[in-house]
Amino acid sequence: MSVSIVIADDHPLMLRGLSDFISSKGFNIIGSAEDGQAAYNLIVKLKPDLALLDIRMPKMTGLDVAKACFKNELDTKIILITFDNEEHLFDQARAYNVYGYILKEFAVEEIETCIAHVIEGEPYFSEEIASYLNAKVTYTSSNLLEMLTPTEIKVVKLLSEKLANAEIAKQLQSSPRTIEKHRSNIVKKLDLKKSHNELMLWANMNKEVLKNT
Repeated sequence: MSVSIVIADDHPLMLRGLSDFISSKGFNIIGSAEDGQAAYNLIVKLKPDLALLDIRMPKMTGLDVAKACFKNELDTKIILITFDNEEHLFDQARAYNVYGYILKEFAVEEIETCIAHVIEGEPYFSEEIASYLNAKVTYTSSNLLEMLTPTEIKVVKLLSEKLANAEIAKQLQSSPRTIEKHRSNIVKKLDLKKSHNELMLWANMNKEVLKNT
């Protein structure tokens, strides 16, 4: 099944270059825009699987578009691409359930990998950004053993291996509904945002701690 993508950047050369590159990799560009409002309108109308957006665009920024999609519960997964590596922007991106955040200087190297991750529902951030997010986490094995039950530890370990609820339920001889309840409890205990991929992101970024727990 072809992955449908809307792409937006207010720099025509960047827009054309990215569109050509992504198309050459077999992805389906179904719309492009040079400002955020036009991009959002395309997302609403065309309902693409993914939207690849520059952050700094006229009318609506990429973050504005992500916020509107999040608020209106649109299914399109957002990937932001930008020269900005300001930490407060990363935090906003996470708050709006952005799936990917790529720095433009690494775009050609990372975009295909990013899209592949996001298609599978896995967040992807450029290494520099991931390092910042990871630095904010100060959990240790002892902390986690104090905060989470043995079953909850097993759930987050399996999440770090990128297993879905149904697969985790099978391994733990439980039901997907029970696993979802565990995930909800873990999110509360770790004080994470309630967006559906936040716990997965946390688990991915704390693999080493989880291995020793």
